[in-house]
Amino acid sequence: MGKKSKDKKKGQGAEKTALKTDKKLSNKMKKELKMLGEDDIEAVIAEIENEEKKRETIKEKVIDIPSRRLNFSFIPHPDKDQLVMFGGEFFDGKKTHVYNDLLFYNIPNNTWSLIKAPGAPPPRCGHQMIATSAGGGQLWVFGGEFTSVSQSQFYHYQDLWVFNLSTKKWEKIVAPNGPSARSGHRMILLKKKIFVFGGFHDNLRQFKYFNDVFVFDLENYSWNKVVASGICPSPRSGCLMMPLNDGRILIYGGYSKENIKNQLEKGHVHADAFLLQHDKNDPTGTKWKWVQTKITGANFSTRCSMSAAISTSSSTAYCFGGVIDEEDDEDNLTGHFFNDFYSLDMEKLQWKLIQLIPEKTANSKVNEEVENKISMDEPDPQENNIETEISNDGVFKVTVGPALQKSLPNIQEKKSKNFQPCPRINCGLAIKRGHLYIYGGMFEIGDKQITLNDFYSIDLKKLNAWKTIITDENSELSWVGSDSETSSADELSESEEELTE
Repeated sequence: MGKKSKDKKKGQGAEKTALKTDKKLSNKMKKELKMLGEDDIEAVIAEIENEEKKRETIKEKVIDIPSRRLNFSFIPHPDKDQLVMFGGEFFDGKKTHVYNDLLFYNIPNNTWSLIKAPGAPPPRCGHQMIATSAGGGQLWVFGGEFTSVSQSQFYHYQDLWVFNLSTKKWEKIVAPNGPSARSGHRMILLKKKIFVFGGFHDNLRQFKYFNDVFVFDLENYSWNKVVASGICPSPRSGCLMMPLNDGRILIYGGYSKENIKNQLEKGHVHADAFLLQHDKNDPTGTKWKWVQTKITGANFSTRCSMSAAISTSSSTAYCFGGVIDEEDDEDNLTGHFFNDFYSLDMEKLQWKLIQLIPEKTANSKVNEEVENKISMDEPDPQENNIETEISNDGVFKVTVGPALQKSLPNIQEKKSKNFQPCPRINCGLAIKRGHLYIYGGMFEIGDKQITLNDFYSIDLKKLNAWKTIITDENSELSWVGSDSETSSADELSESEEELTE
């Protein structure tokens, strides 16, 4: 018999220590949850999933409007003149609400329908969903995360679900060798395959960002990990991922963070671009290669948490919103939220800032004279040092550039000829029949997270004006938490509410 390895013993000792540490943390967490009046998050999810399995009937009802939310799926129906919404989250300052509702917006009728179908996935946000016409129409959902009411627990999914549009039933797909549990990833449909890239996993003790690529074959229901040559993108979440007409896949931007000394974390907003393409030197056509590229055109300022949608008929992608955080000398964070509207030529890889061109009317001359008089009475933006501070509590300050000042949530549409939806992040963006639609998202004012449920559309051929479908006049009233950064123990100890009504 050979000698026992000392390294093996050391490894076993380290493993035991890690297990003991996890056990102590688990026991500590259980005590904290008991004080908060919350159940273990995995037990909550298992109970919800079991209840969904018991559902036998399909219920469909027309509703007024969906609840306010961000980090949800919002995509065009593969066949009908409809938009599909699934999941998302809403934090009101005291409680976090996570959804698993499936909603359909009928564009011609301007109506919303809620479908409760057997076997639905548990509530989630930060997931991804794609649609295909195959098999009578299908919606595919992967990953995401669930947050407890007090935000003291997080759970990341690695499950794959399909909703059959013809039968209106959910099915959980069990297939080995898929991506690890994550949220904030990106997912596209290319031919008959689903591609998943990036994302992150965070359990409040440690976090990890990903830059791996997985492919799910819709014909044989199998996962495969893509092993690509070349210099790949660094690990990230929340990037743009777009399929190009020639079969290549574009990755742009994203966000990641790293640990620095004394348990501090530093975030990174990425502004680089990569193409994942078939290796030209591979005769089998099964090997992939990463190639770094550049996107030219208009000056697209660095940001994260923007939303994008693709117009397949014009090979153009459209992006809206986003945010960039900056630190000053006193370690305060300043959040710059955007409401600018860009297009991306997916053949030339060029950005273009979209400027609305209002249609001329009989009263346009009169309107111009009135607006000129108003503008003469308004102060010069340069006199205000370019930026306007709208909130400063000494810790977090929000500033908005002059182009955004007229688009804050409490500014009425009538004040601007070229009305633009207010600044926001992680909203829903979808294109159907030449029109782009925006729903919800979130905007911060100091420590307040203002989650929206407004709804707009714009004709992508005319690009002359935003149409308001749903207004959100009570957005700031949705925040019921404290204006300060810290929450009281009383706020966290409120009992957990039912998440699946």
